[in-house]
Amino acid sequence: MLECGMLERDKRALRRGSNILIKQLVVDELLIQSLQADDILTESMAESIMAEQTSQKRSWRLLLLLPKRGPRAFSSFCSALRETEQQHLYDLLTQSPEKDGKDMPVEIIQPEEEPEGNTGRLVMPTAEKKRERCVDSSLPFPTQEEIAAKRGRTHEAMEFSLDADSPINTPVLPCTPDFYLSRCHQSYKMNSSPRGLALVISNVTFDPCAAPDLDPRKGGEVDDEVLRKVFTELDYLVTVHRDLTAQNMRSCIENFCSQPDHRTVDSCVVCLLSHGVDGAIYGTDGQLLQLDWVFKSFDNAHCPLLQNKPKVFFIQACRGEEMDCGVEQIDGPARTCSPCCEQLDAGREGQGDAHCRQRGDIGRPRIKLPQRSDMICGFASLKGQRICTAAMRNTKRGSWFIQELNTALRLQARDTHLSDIMVQVNRRIKEREGYAPGTAHHRCKEMSEFTSSLCKDLYLFPKYQPQY
Repeated sequence: MLECGMLERDKRALRRGSNILIKQLVVDELLIQSLQADDILTESMAESIMAEQTSQKRSWRLLLLLPKRGPRAFSSFCSALRETEQQHLYDLLTQSPEKDGKDMPVEIIQPEEEPEGNTGRLVMPTAEKKRERCVDSSLPFPTQEEIAAKRGRTHEAMEFSLDADSPINTPVLPCTPDFYLSRCHQSYKMNSSPRGLALVISNVTFDPCAAPDLDPRKGGEVDDEVLRKVFTELDYLVTVHRDLTAQNMRSCIENFCSQPDHRTVDSCVVCLLSHGVDGAIYGTDGQLLQLDWVFKSFDNAHCPLLQNKPKVFFIQACRGEEMDCGVEQIDGPARTCSPCCEQLDAGREGQGDAHCRQRGDIGRPRIKLPQRSDMICGFASLKGQRICTAAMRNTKRGSWFIQELNTALRLQARDTHLSDIMVQVNRRIKEREGYAPGTAHHRCKEMSEFTSSLCKDLYLFPKYQPQY
């Protein structure tokens, strides 16, 4: 049972910073879990906060709850801010009133619905607007995905550049021995150390002469560092190559496929980050590398050392020039449609088994594999029959897709197989929305997808090593 409310000085600190907190606070799963771990928030409180549709409303609801959650709530909240790399908000709350000169009564502003044409912004009384103008605007705004109003060049391969905060970097949560023992027999073997080799190719800067239409991918360097860190923590040997021409990408992938170390490890990961079009990504020279060639390089014929082992691909690139502007959701229950049409050619299997039994072991042919199997590939954007969409990228925090993949792997890999992790990434991407008032990209959307030929569950079993 929590003692009664927060100390008065802590309440004053929250009130002083409420305007900035509502705008800039990132209320995500990491911050909420930290407060739950300290018994500041109950599960129902956490669910009610995360159920809010906008980041401002989540911040507002959390700030209403905190003063009622006991004397430890303020210090726990400050610790959570540091853990989620929101140091500027920690500093805002912990500096003395005398130092900042802003010890004035400020009420927490409730987000309200705004008249049509101003969607996505907070409505506040005129007096509050005046006070807001005095707030230091030099701090980053992590809850707003902003797009510059003026774009220098456009091209079908462009990702759209957004501004935000730094990526989440909480440690990968470890798998427990009990979970490993309960899943290891029904999933891909995944206990080698390292788990596998990982290749990251990240094209950030493009040749202005050979590829004048390809802008620098500001924030791309954040993505490759995020991937290097998370897969290193997942016990992969990670190699990062940046700014390669199309031919150099081919050579790099060929060398990676031929590494003899694939024989002794249980999987591999390949991450390709660049501008792209449907079915291909750009080298820094403006030439295209076909993704089908990439997948073929890792198939059972061309990379025999990885036969029957999971091969994981992540493609952060546009697949076309179409911007997803989203559609308004109508009222009513959500509908789902997931036809599962599985056909088993039992007759052929039976005939094959009988033929082998008649022949016995003498001259028995080897088991055959499909040309391509045991692969899963996550794409940052959709491909469809009539639409190929653009991917979104923050200049400071990196791409939406890589952000959500990083967060999901760190929090969920301990007890969730990769296909379900990719579903969670899709869900989080679906919820995101760009913020660029006055431009064609305001409230823009993105939708990721993945394809899979995995034949078992793929658990990464982070930080667990069987004892033999």
